[in-house]
Amino acid sequence: MSAAKQTIAIVDDHPVVLEGLVKLLNKEKSFAVAGSFATAGGLLQFLQQQFVNIVLLDVALPDGNGMELCREIKALAPQTIVLAFSNYNERGAILKMLQNGASGYILKSAAAEEIIHCMHDALAGRLAFSGEVHRILSVTEPQTSAPQPVSLTAREKEILQMIATGSTTPQIAKTLYLSKFTVENHRKNLLQKLQVKNVAELIAAAAKQGII
Repeated sequence: MSAAKQTIAIVDDHPVVLEGLVKLLNKEKSFAVAGSFATAGGLLQFLQQQFVNIVLLDVALPDGNGMELCREIKALAPQTIVLAFSNYNERGAILKMLQNGASGYILKSAAAEEIIHCMHDALAGRLAFSGEVHRILSVTEPQTSAPQPVSLTAREKEILQMIATGSTTPQIAKTLYLSKFTVENHRKNLLQKLQVKNVAELIAAAAKQGII
């Protein structure tokens, strides 16, 4: 008996992109495209009737802002994974999508294999970034003048930077020669210090304070 396929909804107002994504994902044995839409309204109406595992979401839509739509999707279907799929490569846009509940960000320039890999990462509970997004997030911005910045140890900053580029606990542990338990403790401390609930909020808060 074969495993159930992960269902996907795609939102993009470019017909060629939409058609290409549908063909790409339907070729994958583990995926099934449940719906494809050119507008925010079409997607929201669909999600009121049917659950999907992943929404692949363009940031710029004719009838809405993908960043705000991401927030609406998570309110309507909290268990649905949202992955941004966009030409926008600004750090601020990436962080805003994460802050609004997205589980990852894929640039449209990404190769087909990269898109598939990101989707599997997201389904496994990891933040999913295409290669260029990894590079953008790994570039440290100048320190901002945010009031009362959180004080982090050198090790916490190191781990935070690795989290921001999508590294998992096992990867961080291996790279820094630490136990997984130690890395998880640092993660918990970071969440507490920045007063956030999850990794996406952690990255957004750290970027706002100029820590990453």
